[in-house]
Amino acid sequence: MVAFRAACCAVLVGLMGVSGAAFAAPKRPAITGVSHIAIYAADPAASERFYTHGLGAIKTADPESAAGVRYAFSDQQFVQILPRPDASINRLDHISFVTADAEALRAYLASRKQEVPKAVSKGTDGSLYFSLLDPEGNRVEFVQLPAAPARIAPNPISGHIIHVGLIIHDRARADAFYREILGFKPYWYGGFEEDKPTWISLQVPDGTDWIEYMVVDPKDGRGIPSGMSQKTAGILNHFALGVPDIRQTYTRLWNEKRLEGQDELPKIGRDAKWQLNLYDPDGTRAEIMELKAIGEPCCSPFTASDPVK
Repeated sequence: MVAFRAACCAVLVGLMGVSGAAFAAPKRPAITGVSHIAIYAADPAASERFYTHGLGAIKTADPESAAGVRYAFSDQQFVQILPRPDASINRLDHISFVTADAEALRAYLASRKQEVPKAVSKGTDGSLYFSLLDPEGNRVEFVQLPAAPARIAPNPISGHIIHVGLIIHDRARADAFYREILGFKPYWYGGFEEDKPTWISLQVPDGTDWIEYMVVDPKDGRGIPSGMSQKTAGILNHFALGVPDIRQTYTRLWNEKRLEGQDELPKIGRDAKWQLNLYDPDGTRAEIMELKAIGEPCCSPFTASDPVK
């Protein structure tokens, strides 16, 4: 009888172990970098000239939307252009990050009480993706790349979207999602005033690409603040292409007459990186940025590794 009871206890303990493992919280799969930014265009032909002639991207079909097009900078990164849905000044539809496993990430986010779709979607290229709203109401997508992405010729200007930026009202509210749930890590913060950070950069947990909070008032707001112009919204909701040398990049753009309608010159930002701001026909900022700072940045040191190419 004693032996029988001992055996029963052993089985019970084993079952409890299996049960605990089965109901353990899902782990977050890797989030490795920026996939794309999706924006609206009022004049698709003008957008095409800017992205293909101006920035050297390759126009391709959009596996996620029959109404959209992609302007690819590499096999994995692109700008997605969608038809303008309404008369709003907003031009941002969503930002997107690459994950190693879309379904596992969807399940993980559900376990963290985030409102996610019941299943991932599948693109015509075999990619798997889903999206949700961050605490500020911004749509954020996560995509698992297809097994065999379409080959894209190397972009002579830049083949790397190193960051995407978007309007954020409350840094703490955003951090609860991007840092605490998704695991993004601090990279740099700054602003026009030393003691008032309004640009907060957080790198993806498993790579060097980053998201940049563009902090605006009011703190309890959502989306584009009332009274903000489309120009300002386009400056804040933006993307950046990394280059090793802004002088060489600007020289090429100038000599090849690819700067039509652009008024800005290269400058050193508050993060001590050379940059050049260009604007698409709808005012979305395409920031060309050197990969490394040339000196000490304002406001805070860099706390993670820079992208290398």
